[in-house]
Amino acid sequence: MQPWYSTMAPAQRRTFWACFLGWVLDAMDVQFFAFVIPTLLTAWGMTKAQAGVIGTSALVSSAIGGVIAGVLADRIGRVAVLKLAILWFSLFTGLSAFTNSFHELLITRSLQGLGFGGEWAAGAILIGEVVDKRIRGRAVGTVQSGWPVGYALAALAYWSLFGLLPEHMAWRVMFLIGLLPGLLVLWMRRNIDESEAFQAAATFRKNSNSFGTFARIFAPNVLSRTLLASLMAAGALGGNYTILTWLVTYLRETQSLTVNLTTLYLGVNIFGSFCGYIGMAYLSDAIGRRWTFALSALGAALTVLAYTRLQLPMTTLLILGFPLGLFQSGIVSGMGACFTELFPAEIRASAGGFSYNFGRGIGSLVPAAVGITSASLGLAKSIGIWAALSYVLVLIVAVFLPETRNMELESHV
Repeated sequence: MQPWYSTMAPAQRRTFWACFLGWVLDAMDVQFFAFVIPTLLTAWGMTKAQAGVIGTSALVSSAIGGVIAGVLADRIGRVAVLKLAILWFSLFTGLSAFTNSFHELLITRSLQGLGFGGEWAAGAILIGEVVDKRIRGRAVGTVQSGWPVGYALAALAYWSLFGLLPEHMAWRVMFLIGLLPGLLVLWMRRNIDESEAFQAAATFRKNSNSFGTFARIFAPNVLSRTLLASLMAAGALGGNYTILTWLVTYLRETQSLTVNLTTLYLGVNIFGSFCGYIGMAYLSDAIGRRWTFALSALGAALTVLAYTRLQLPMTTLLILGFPLGLFQSGIVSGMGACFTELFPAEIRASAGGFSYNFGRGIGSLVPAAVGITSASLGLAKSIGIWAALSYVLVLIVAVFLPETRNMELESHV
């Protein structure tokens, strides 16, 4: 483990691992759907537009779940909400295995999204509060690197299950594996304590209600930060979810890759994503949040356009998957630390949860837009255009966003 990790106390390390594993398992459960899209297009006669609707519905509901979870995390605690969110998304991922139609899967994936959104709202704020300001970017960014680890576990499950079982069984078993994250909660019950920042805001909670807390994120002295953070999340997640939702289908259909080759190409992309989370977390602590957002967004826009719009040899496409993952995840890596620093403790989870998840709700429309416009533009062109536009939004927001590196966490507005 990196030197900064050794500076954390045992309780901080346990919190780090709880947040990291929660994000790993969240990502695994979410990404299962991307791997089963090609199978369901054939088995159910589902259209790409319908697949995009399912992907977007889960993201929209995750936005709602994240806002609710943020408010609850400011009332009952970050740890309590984190445990509830993990149990929730595990349950509804498992229930997706028993669906038999587009509408049934739409319901289970939408409900699963509520827990998916809640996990970030509680977990990112929790780890941001418990670590020292000097390592906050690296600690939170490393927690965020759990996403490609979870993605890799989903890819491994895809490769093994679809190689061993008939496709009509394999996709159901994948969703059943999604029940396993619930076991993490058993360990968390005994090992994870609430953050001191949350406990210190106890007096504020006694003198306010949930509506009053939530309303304060739109107060004149906070509103601009809430809007900028929301737009940042909309652009970053709009581009990110486009790649996460459609890359498997792009490789299988547009490039005609087999299951094994698809897994190989995804492996390069996932490794790049992991390096992006870690590398940009270090860069964020070194040069600041704004510059890291800007550089990542520029790199992501250029790379996704090259990946989808240029007629490249397959070997080049394989290599290009690394920077594609690097830059798309580099943006997301810094958001947890930045959003923790932008807002005071008594509204931190509400404001961070709203900003991230309202942005997620807007960004979640992008995968559906890709599915809809692919009928006229083609899948590759649709992915490239919509993802690049999302990253341009991030670049614009980075110009106006306050720099928060090394900021002390204030307890009052």
